Amino acid sequence: MADTHKTTPVIDLEQERKEILKRYRSLLRACKRRLEKGDKQLIRKAFDVALDAHKDMRRKSGEPYIYHPLAVAQICAEEIGLGTTSVVCALLHDTVEDTDITLADVKGMFGEKVSKIIDGLTKISGVFDQQTNSLQAENFRKMLLTLSDDIRVILIKLADRMHNMRTLDSMKRDKQLKIASETLYLYAPLAHRLGLNAIKSELEDLGLKFTEPEVYNDIAQKLKDTEPERKRFIAKFIAPLKETLQKNGIKARIYGRPKSIFSIQNKIRFKGVPFEEIFDLFAIRVIIDTPYENEKTDCWRVYSFVTDEYHPSPERLRDWISTPKANGYESLHTTVMGPEGKWVEVQIRTERMDELAEKGYAAHWKYKDEVAGVDNNRENQLEEWLRKIRELLESPEENALDFIDDFKLNLFAEEIFVFTPKGEMRTMPVGATALDFAFDIHTKVGEQCIGAKVNHKLVPLSHELISGDQVEILTSSKQQPKEDWLSYVVTARAKSKIKSALKEEKRRVAEDGREILERKFNHQKIDFTVKNINDFQMYLRLPSAQELFYRVAKNVVTLRELKNWIRDKDNPNRSVKTEPTLEQVVKEVRGHKGAEDMLIIGDNMTRIEYKLANCCTPIAGDDVFGFITVGEGIKIHRVSCPNALQLMANYAYRIVKARWQGQEKISFLAGIRVAGIDEVGIVNNITRIISSELHVNMRSISFDTADGTFEGTIMLFVHDTNHLTSLINKLRKVNGVQDVSRINPGN
Repeated sequence: MADTHKTTPVIDLEQERKEILKRYRSLLRACKRRLEKGDKQLIRKAFDVALDAHKDMRRKSGEPYIYHPLAVAQICAEEIGLGTTSVVCALLHDTVEDTDITLADVKGMFGEKVSKIIDGLTKISGVFDQQTNSLQAENFRKMLLTLSDDIRVILIKLADRMHNMRTLDSMKRDKQLKIASETLYLYAPLAHRLGLNAIKSELEDLGLKFTEPEVYNDIAQKLKDTEPERKRFIAKFIAPLKETLQKNGIKARIYGRPKSIFSIQNKIRFKGVPFEEIFDLFAIRVIIDTPYENEKTDCWRVYSFVTDEYHPSPERLRDWISTPKANGYESLHTTVMGPEGKWVEVQIRTERMDELAEKGYAAHWKYKDEVAGVDNNRENQLEEWLRKIRELLESPEENALDFIDDFKLNLFAEEIFVFTPKGEMRTMPVGATALDFAFDIHTKVGEQCIGAKVNHKLVPLSHELISGDQVEILTSSKQQPKEDWLSYVVTARAKSKIKSALKEEKRRVAEDGREILERKFNHQKIDFTVKNINDFQMYLRLPSAQELFYRVAKNVVTLRELKNWIRDKDNPNRSVKTEPTLEQVVKEVRGHKGAEDMLIIGDNMTRIEYKLANCCTPIAGDDVFGFITVGEGIKIHRVSCPNALQLMANYAYRIVKARWQGQEKISFLAGIRVAGIDEVGIVNNITRIISSELHVNMRSISFDTADGTFEGTIMLFVHDTNHLTSLINKLRKVNGVQDVSRINPGN
């Protein structure tokens, strides 16, 4: 549900009315090519209903609320390519929840289909924590259940999220962080899985813009500065190709497509490459206009023309035309050596493939009559994915957060193609093991798997598969799932099936434990009542009676513990110390004066205990937030911490804003990595700068040299981010040093 509040605007209402009509006409233009008889009247009716229902409402920015449903409908029509039903639903998507209109009213005015989709969208809105507009893990399943009923529910929800991200500037910083983190954590991967490439890229870029604004602005500026040079290079690269294609009678559009800011940042972060050394800042796209039956042949013809002109890198050929990705993506990618000694990625696809790549599953409806075979294939892929979701939803996994993590694993995974002994091809995520493959075939096969033959060679369960492997699974009826199997698998299906089997096994063992405990109680002449069982469980500080029975069966809880409990239980001075619940801890932290709005790290933190998180080791000056834990007070994390997205997306109610104060005299441990050319005395120069010029204490230093290059890691104590930045800049000026970057001491 979008944030709204009623207000009396001091605004030119006539001007606003004109703007609303202008936006409505723009929506109609976007729908034009899909409109059939009666559609225009239906959209007008939905617009009138929404306009009237939201007439007194305004967005956080002060704009009339109707701008939002109009924008969501526009995104559905223009950017996802959805039809009239979805446009009507987008216009009405907030009415049932935010206004007096009921679902029955919608059904009466627009029919069963529209009311079902609105119901799905309203259910999804109910999934959000109203205070933070943030998705809560326990309700994520509900959202997916609506998704598996009608895919349009999630497509409209993605359009809704897209508009909220585009207008996130008017929100407070903490809301921006939570909504942007959740977008990066769940919505962008979901858009990727549905093949909505353009939406995925924009959601990622906007997510980065609001979680790490300095990083985003820095890359955006560098892209802007290098644009003229890039344009010249692209024009030079394209010219001979255009000429060759024209000569051979191939109709094509050729252009350079810049890499998204988010993917550039990923490369900088995970591959340690500075912006200046990223050569694939763009890809060249060759989009050919050709009938469906000639697509494959013409794409390979174009490939041969490209590689006649420029030398290809043989290991960088990706053929997603013969075997499309699981999200339906079809394209031919090759990397060639272009002018000025630069590697350039070239993507070759047809107009049909391009629209499907940008607009995903939604766009394939446009091609329904045109290419029945393609449509069926895509329908099957979509159905197959939704079937997997339904299967996951039905698993008895109680921990919703585990469920989200497992589900998310499978959203962004790249695919490999493996074969059964009979030659049937199956798609698996990269990193999938023989055990994943066994569970993909059938739950029973997975549970009884003892090993596999990959390309006729015997391999263990944990063997990682690669594209083209032929896999035969070996089973035994005596085999049962083990706890360590969870570390062998990457697919959500295998994980949930193993957890389910282990839970069942634990329940069975606990049944035996219950009988053993009952005999021990009787032997000690103690009544085997629920109260006594609970008291014994609390005495041992165990989470449940089942855990108690299980430990009894496994001989972890013995007669000695039982006798100790009997001895202590009637002692009037005994007090069972109970741990505070998470709710109590959150309430206590929020109850502190000022903690609700901002946690000040430094001077006034005597009453609330806090620790700096080891995963990202923040230092004064870093953009940080507090995360409320049970037993360890508040953990302070950097906003750019590897775990930040997951924490903000799943535990929004446990996040508190934080900023630094009064930390001048405190030193923080920070790590830096230095790399370069191994020159005489370079280590001495580096350590001299650190200790004498900036009076920094070093905790540890280690350098490795190999074939004339060196790489070193230095752990040191600094006061804040300015202190660290100043040190990094000085080290970059040392002769022979090529790169200096901050690292987490935990790494």
